[in-house]
Amino acid sequence: MSGSRFMIRTRAALATAAGCLAAASCGTAAPQPAPAAPPATSAPISAPSSAPEAATDVAAPEPATDVAAPEPTVVTPTTGPSATTSPTPTGPPEFSAKVSRVPRERLEHSWRPGCPVPVSDLRLITMTYWGFDDKPHTGELVVNKAAADDVVSVFHRLYDWRWPIYKMRLVDAYKADDYASIDADNTSAFNCRPAEGSSSWSKHAYGLAIDINPRENPYIYANGTGSHKNAAKFFKRPVRAPGVINPGDRVVRAFRQKGWEWGGYWSGIKDYQHFSKGGN
Repeated sequence: MSGSRFMIRTRAALATAAGCLAAASCGTAAPQPAPAAPPATSAPISAPSSAPEAATDVAAPEPATDVAAPEPTVVTPTTGPSATTSPTPTGPPEFSAKVSRVPRERLEHSWRPGCPVPVSDLRLITMTYWGFDDKPHTGELVVNKAAADDVVSVFHRLYDWRWPIYKMRLVDAYKADDYASIDADNTSAFNCRPAEGSSSWSKHAYGLAIDINPRENPYIYANGTGSHKNAAKFFKRPVRAPGVINPGDRVVRAFRQKGWEWGGYWSGIKDYQHFSKGGN
């Protein structure tokens, strides 16, 4: 009886083992292990609202590669000219004057031993004047050192007024020939010579007289005539023309303010070109 029970149990065990093998061959899935944790790069599982998200769990956004970086702002200095700005038109240069000693060789014809002033008492003025062509020019006058400041002051005003002067050269350019200088309409000052029709020294011999635009402002004899035919249309006053000096005009007043007299006020003869310091 015991042997029969042993055989029954053995057969049951074998039957059970056979059943297990049959189940495996039929594809019955065996229990699977628990799924692995998500990789670190995946989005985190939301935590309860009371717990903040960990900062290290969120990847920083990548910069956009198709958006150009802004260009730096260039500031153009306001003190310098701009390449796209039209240049500002410039006007005539300011009046300028330089007073210096006169080299003896510059007075080759106009000074000689026996003149009433030494060369050391004369000064060369190199200055700007306004021309008949409506342009600035540089001219020269030799005057007494005592008159240099007056001359610079008056001619500065003439330039600012754009009052025209035809020419301004030393009389030595005409070998100190007063007639030739006047005929060329040259404004000049020092010339060691006697006064017209006299044996006495002219104010020009002291460097204390100036003749301005002698063609437009001629020397007129008491009978109303003059010695320069190219000045005939300017014999009478007043005359309205460039470079002309008329009684009481601003040129006369400018010299009078410095103590200079005008030859146009002389009785008998008239010397419209002539201004002298302290009279004749």
